[in-house]
Amino acid sequence: MRAVDIIIKKRNSQELSKEEIVFFVQGFTDGSIPDYQASAWAMAVLLNGMTPQETTDLTMAMVNSGDILDLSSAVPLAVDKHSSGGVGDKTTLVVEPLVAACGLPVGKMSGRGLGFTGGTLDKMESIPGFRVNLTEDEFLSQLKDIGLVLAGQTAVLAPADGKFYALRDVSGTVDSIPLIASSIMSKKIAAGAQAIVLDVKIGLGAFMANQEEAKHLARFMVDIAHLAGRKAVALISDMNQPLGIAVGNILEVKEAIDTLKGRGPASFEEHCLDVAEQMLILGEAAADGGEAREKAEQAIKDGSAWQKFLELVKAQGGDISFVEDPVKFPKAAIVEVVTSPKTGYLSQIHARVVGETSVDLGAGRAKKGDQINHAVGIEILKEVGDHIKKGEDLFILHAADQKSFEQARDRLLQAHKWSDSPVERLPLVYDIIS
Repeated sequence: MRAVDIIIKKRNSQELSKEEIVFFVQGFTDGSIPDYQASAWAMAVLLNGMTPQETTDLTMAMVNSGDILDLSSAVPLAVDKHSSGGVGDKTTLVVEPLVAACGLPVGKMSGRGLGFTGGTLDKMESIPGFRVNLTEDEFLSQLKDIGLVLAGQTAVLAPADGKFYALRDVSGTVDSIPLIASSIMSKKIAAGAQAIVLDVKIGLGAFMANQEEAKHLARFMVDIAHLAGRKAVALISDMNQPLGIAVGNILEVKEAIDTLKGRGPASFEEHCLDVAEQMLILGEAAADGGEAREKAEQAIKDGSAWQKFLELVKAQGGDISFVEDPVKFPKAAIVEVVTSPKTGYLSQIHARVVGETSVDLGAGRAKKGDQINHAVGIEILKEVGDHIKKGEDLFILHAADQKSFEQARDRLLQAHKWSDSPVERLPLVYDIIS
């Protein structure tokens, strides 16, 4: 078998066999197939696509390139979730303890922020002492003990995906639906997930610009899961405006705490309940949506979701005094309210611009290795569809210095657009793919 023959076959829009895909993935991972051939193959995939079976074979080849976490020794069934990324998306911080409090174990491996989207690990590391780097034994032991883990992914899980991801980034092949789907699902399956809820974002602050693209990606990922013997469902959700109020690490942790205590932003809590509902159904902890929603709402009302979050923080070495009394968290040097320059209905709050502005403030990374200022960020006080009067509070900026404050203020004002006539509110979820 030769790599060039596999490249030519895909160039000619022919379907690759499982053996050919495994050969190519193994060869690229061990170095026997060079970057230039892998780049040519990735471009052929981008241009000509893959069938669901090909994409599943690619996913499993990447899964089998490294260790596979077996969660069955700790729990009979664990559920996981994945978000395609967005601005102000602190859903994991609420949904994971919420679902675990309902009796369904959650073993989650998350990533860091890069570009204009925030990362779950960076948010949790805002809590002093919180450890995200766990050994496999620690991960399994904690999952068994408290039914909840939130950790970083290890390099030994799906190493082929890491190589392909780096290659796609510099070869113009990031935008391939089969390559995106196999990358996401290989990590989830390698991490031991038997049931996976996917939150695919669309809009101005998302990788997917429209519903058609998002549904295509969601369908591919759900099909991969089913063909690989896993259960999966995907929500197509909005990311035209930031999710919730807070954008920035400590600010988002505080908002997650408020939500777990039942006093978070209504739209953000609703989205968390939507995701939790699907996780509980998929994990067989509820018979239907009504029962799942009732369980999730009750876990917030009776405080069990909040207690589970405290258990998580304590189990991973975090100082729970900060989450019990959030005023202890450090504050940015400048915290200032910016008011609306005009009266009207908000027609747009450009999520990508908000995310990019938070990175400029220091809340995220422009490139790998950049240091994060956990205290800076933005609080977006209004939503699309709100009527606002001139002089009314529009957003709060948390900045490290006057220069970054002024730059962020000017850019965020441009991210807001007004209309003289009423504007329809944006939906939270557009569709569910199962």
